Amino acid sequence: MSGVNFFGIRHLSPAGAFYLRKFLDNLKPETVIIEAPSDFEDVLNDITRAETKPPFAILAYTKSVPVRTILYPFAEYSPEYQAILWCKENGVKVRFMDLPSETFLALERAESEDSDDEEYEDEIEETDEFEEEFEMSELSVYDKLDILSGEDSHETFWERTLEHCADAESYHEGANLFGAKIREYSSKDEHDFAELQLREIHMRKIIREVAESGIAAEKIAVVTGSYHVEGLKTWAETEKLPEFPKTECLHTLMPYSYYRLSTRSGYGAGNKAPAYYELIWEGLNRNDSLFTANAYLTKIAEFQRQKGNAASSAQVIEAVRLAKSLAELRGGGMPVLRDLRDAAQTCIGDGSFAAVSIATADTEIGTKIGELPEGVSRTSIQDDFYRGLKDLKLEKYLSATAQDLSLDLRENRRASSEKSAFLDLNRSFFLHKLRVLNIPFVQYRQSDQDNATWREEWSLVWTPEAEITLVESALKGDTVELAAAFALKERVEQAQNMSEVAAAIEDAFFCGMGSAATYAASALQAMAVDAVSFEELAKTSFRLSNSITYGDIRKADCEPIKPLLEQLYLRACLILPNSCVCDDEASQSIAGAMDTLNSVELAQDFLDTENWLRALWEVAGRDDLNTKLSGFAAAVLLERNQMTNEQLKIEVSRRLSLGTPADLGAGWFEGLTMKNRYALIARQSLWESLDEYVQSLDDEEFKRALVFLRRAFADFSPAEKDSIAENLGEVWGLNGAEVSEILNAELDSASQEQIDALGDFDFDF
Repeated sequence: MSGVNFFGIRHLSPAGAFYLRKFLDNLKPETVIIEAPSDFEDVLNDITRAETKPPFAILAYTKSVPVRTILYPFAEYSPEYQAILWCKENGVKVRFMDLPSETFLALERAESEDSDDEEYEDEIEETDEFEEEFEMSELSVYDKLDILSGEDSHETFWERTLEHCADAESYHEGANLFGAKIREYSSKDEHDFAELQLREIHMRKIIREVAESGIAAEKIAVVTGSYHVEGLKTWAETEKLPEFPKTECLHTLMPYSYYRLSTRSGYGAGNKAPAYYELIWEGLNRNDSLFTANAYLTKIAEFQRQKGNAASSAQVIEAVRLAKSLAELRGGGMPVLRDLRDAAQTCIGDGSFAAVSIATADTEIGTKIGELPEGVSRTSIQDDFYRGLKDLKLEKYLSATAQDLSLDLRENRRASSEKSAFLDLNRSFFLHKLRVLNIPFVQYRQSDQDNATWREEWSLVWTPEAEITLVESALKGDTVELAAAFALKERVEQAQNMSEVAAAIEDAFFCGMGSAATYAASALQAMAVDAVSFEELAKTSFRLSNSITYGDIRKADCEPIKPLLEQLYLRACLILPNSCVCDDEASQSIAGAMDTLNSVELAQDFLDTENWLRALWEVAGRDDLNTKLSGFAAAVLLERNQMTNEQLKIEVSRRLSLGTPADLGAGWFEGLTMKNRYALIARQSLWESLDEYVQSLDDEEFKRALVFLRRAFADFSPAEKDSIAENLGEVWGLNGAEVSEILNAELDSASQEQIDALGDFDFDF
C-alpha cells in the first residue's frame, strides 16, 4: 500500500474527529475509505442531511425470522462521521471497506448454530477451563498497559495521551503507534483473530480496488481503527478473497442515545462518558484548552444546585485548580476525566463521591438522543410509528428520561374538532398497539382510581431497543396497526387455553381493533366446547367482562361477545360445587376464581344472578366440600346481603359445633374471614358464636383448632385485631382496650414455646 495515507482512530474519539478533519484539509484526498460495512453506502445521503442530528445508528437486520441485527452508531465526534461530512462538504468520494453487513449477520447465524452443537459446547467448556488457568498467570495487553501507565484504566491512558494532543501530527503518529503496539502484544485469540483476518482481507481488497482505479495512492486516505493500520499497509500478490457467507438483509437509520453509546450500557466500543467527550469536542472546536474542565465542573455544580445542594462558584474555581494540579502530578498537561472527578469529589462533594455521584453520571453520560428527518431510509413501520407520534402529539416523549402520561378517554366536549375531542382515546389505541408488539417504549399502568374505566396511566421512555424491536416488527406488517393485528392473530393461534384467547380479545378492544376481536372471539367460541376448569372459566369470563366494561368508553361493539360470556358464566356456575371437592392447596386458587366470577356477575347486569347465588348457597351449605370454600361462599353471600344474621348464626353453630372436627371448623372460619372483614367484625353474633365454640373444646381439640384459627387471623391488621378485641371484651364483660392490650402483647418465653410446639402436634394425618 505504498503511498496510501492511513489515519488510525479510535471509535468515539473527539480529538480523532477534530484532527482527522485537519489531516484531510491538508491532504486534500480524492477518495476517503472508511472502516464501516461496505454495503452501508446506500445510507450516506441520509447521514449527511442537515436535519440528521447525532447520535444515530445504522441498523442492519435480516429479512427472515429470527431477526438478527447489527448496529453501527455515530456521535457528532465520531471520526468516521466527521470524515463523511468532510467528504460531502468538499465533494470527495467516500468508500466503506469492512465486510458487508450481510456477511456479519451470516457469520453471527453460523456462530449461533455452532453453539447449539453438543460437541462444540464440550470443546468450549474445555477451552474455558484452559483460559481461566491462563488468565491467572497472564495479563492481557490492556491490563499490562494499566499497570505500566499508572492510570486507573487504559481509557484514561488514551485520553491523557491522545485526546489532549496539541496538533494533528501528534495525534496521527500517536494513534498509529498505539494501534501497532497493541497489535504486536495482543494474544491471538483463535476465533476473534480469524474474524479480524477475514475483515482485513476484505478491507485490503477495497483499498487495492481504489488504488488500481487510477487514483494516485497519495490522494487516498484510509480512516480505520488504529489496531488495523499495520494490517492494512501490505498484502501478498497471491492473496485471494475467500467466499464469504451472506444472508439477505436491509438497512435503516435510527436515533441513538448517549447512554447506549456508553460502556455502562454494555457497548464494548463505547466510552465511559459520551456527554463529557462532547465537551472535549466542543473545547477543541473553540480552541479553548480549559473549556472541558471548566464546563464539566460547572455542570456538576449546576446539577447540585438544581437538586437543592450547595455548590458555590468558589468551589468550582478551586476544583479547576485542583484538577490542573492533579494532571501535572500524574504526568499530563491537561486535566482528564479522572482528575476532574477527583476534584469534584474533593471540592464540591466535600470528599464524598456519593455526594456528587448522580451529578457526575448526568454530566458524563447525559440523556441526549439523536433526531432523523422525515423521509430517511426507514422501514414502513418506522415511518408509520413516527407519523403516529406526530399526529398524536407524542413526539416530546422520545426522551431517554421516563415520563408519565395520563389519558382521559372520555370525549372532550370543549374541543374544536373531533380529532381533538378524542385525542387521548386515539393515543390509547396507538400505545396499546405498541404494547401488544412488545415495543419497550411504552409501559402501561392501571389507573389508581377505582373503577375509573376512562383513565389510563402510562410511562414512556425511548431506548434504541425500542427502535430495534420496531424494526423487527416490520416482518409482521407495514404499519403499527397491521403488525399488531398479526401479533394478536399469532397469540390466538398459539393459545394454550381460553383465558389466553380472552386476553387477546381484551387487547384487541384496547387497541381499537374490532376485526381482531371478532376473529379471537370466534376462536374462543370453538374452544368453549371442551371441558375446562372452574378457574379457567372464571379467568376467561373476567377478561371478556373487562372488554365489555371498557367497550363503551372505547367506542367498541361488544354485543357479539356477550352471548359468549353468558355461556361461560353459566358453565362456571354449574361446575362450581363439584370443583370445591379439593384439598387445601387447591382451595386457594378456587377461592380466587370464585371472587373473580362474583365481580364479573356484579359488573354485567345481563348475566343471570340467580344461577350464581344458587351455586353459592349450595357450596355454603354442603358438608362434603372443602370447608374453607364453604366458608368463603358464605362470606360472598354475606357481602351481597343474601345471608341474614340469623342464617349466619345457624351456620356458625353448625360449623363450629362439638360434633365437627376442630380442623374442619377452623378451616370454615378461615374461609369466612377471607372476604369483607370489617362487615364480619361488625357482626357481634359471630364473635359470640366463636366464643361459645372455643369454650366448648377440650384441651386436645383446642390445640387442634388453635393452629387453624391462628392461620385465619395471621394477616389481620392491628386495627382489625383491636376491633375484634373490643367485640370479645363485650362478650366477656371486660374493657375492650384492656382485652386489646392483652391480645396484642408479646408472648413470654414459656407461652412462645407452647405455641412453637404446636408445629409438631399430631393431627392423626
